[in-house]
Amino acid sequence: MWREKVAQYEDQIIEDLKGLLAIESVRDDSLMSKETPVGPGPREALEYMYKISERDGFKSVDIDHIAGRIEMGKGDDLFGILCHVDVVPAGSGWETAPFDPVVTEDRVIARGTLDDKGPTIAAYYAVKILNDMNVDFKKRIHMIIGTDEESGWMCTDRYFQTEEMPDLGIAPDADFPLIHGEKGITTFDIVQTSSPEGETPEVELKALNAGERYNMVPDFAEAKMVVREKMDHTIQSFENFLAEHELSGQSSVDNGSLLLQVEGKSVHGMDPSIGINAGLYLVHFLNSLQLDAKAAQFVQFGDRYLYDSHFGEKLDMAYETEEMGRLTTNIGVISYTDVDGGHYGVNLRYPTGFDFNQQIADFTERIKDHFEIDVNTHQEPHYVDKNDPFVQKLLTAYRNQTGDMTEPYTIGGGTYARNLEKGVAFGAMFKDSVDLMHQKNEYITKKQLFDATAIYLEAIHAVCVED
Repeated sequence: MWREKVAQYEDQIIEDLKGLLAIESVRDDSLMSKETPVGPGPREALEYMYKISERDGFKSVDIDHIAGRIEMGKGDDLFGILCHVDVVPAGSGWETAPFDPVVTEDRVIARGTLDDKGPTIAAYYAVKILNDMNVDFKKRIHMIIGTDEESGWMCTDRYFQTEEMPDLGIAPDADFPLIHGEKGITTFDIVQTSSPEGETPEVELKALNAGERYNMVPDFAEAKMVVREKMDHTIQSFENFLAEHELSGQSSVDNGSLLLQVEGKSVHGMDPSIGINAGLYLVHFLNSLQLDAKAAQFVQFGDRYLYDSHFGEKLDMAYETEEMGRLTTNIGVISYTDVDGGHYGVNLRYPTGFDFNQQIADFTERIKDHFEIDVNTHQEPHYVDKNDPFVQKLLTAYRNQTGDMTEPYTIGGGTYARNLEKGVAFGAMFKDSVDLMHQKNEYITKKQLFDATAIYLEAIHAVCVED
């Protein structure tokens, strides 16, 4: 029944999704203002959702241009659907233009199709279809839309300062069948504070850069240096390093400066072990050179504590629970200049039971002579009992639509669900979906998009209509 209902809207779903995907809604700090709190792209995407909701007869409410909601349904209790329309930067290596959506026979290709514009449109259409059916809603529904989920969550922080908190809700921004727990998530910088001096070195590192976001594995890194001796030997050593580690990269000489570049593989920072961190590989190579004292201190630190250590082993923070798995560390941003020194931007995710505050205090003490730690964000772990009746209603809808009896589980990712006391992540990735979140050539299949819409349709009917 529900899939047949969705079939009547397939063309509309694709068209509305294409319009949203065409907006380059990447946070841009250089263009932040009162009118565009995280840049013009995210605000444009937010306004787009208001536009289609008003076209369909729903009321929209804007909160300082950084978040907002679409109001649906009726009743005393409030059900939340928490989505986001910002995306991570496109990165390199796309076969198509990342913000010019391509629709083929079986898929839609663009940045944001999986995270989170495709699921946002699927959830929106689930409620729109119910509304078109003139069902008797028993709950109010707020589709809450954020514009800074991929960075600092300024959107939901601002929204919930003044707006009503849903009694329960979903975030369609992860995997099916259902995610009832999320690791604690923190971002922090390890900042170089001392500037040691030494004798004139063979190599003077001028700059090193890798990564744009804490929650992405850097897929490109480059270092600029002055090589005073053995230029050919340094270049040959770099070529041997690339071959030994099966990496792509290149070297070039410009006005006496040597530029080294390494290519990696970008994946979501919640599981850095399946990516290739170009920045840390370059740090590892640089640590083999006779660098100036400041640069040597910086790369030695990275090599000692961060390189080839995806689970906090070298930080002495390894931790694991049966239900939530292992602590992970992603070094998403690496930056160094010979003038200012450097910093490592870390995205750490941990299970319940890990004492983050104590652990970070202990590590700070260990490195205090040359480095300090600046904690930027910290979210505690989130957990909802998978046997809760609300969770079971959602799970039943998924099972009715798919026949899959997989149990709910927990993840290392962070979704808006953790904003709610009784919030869970619910789709839209299936077990057979190709996970290209935060990667090049991101796409969603039409089957995935429409099947997810049908699941949301049945689930929201069960929670907000049948009551």
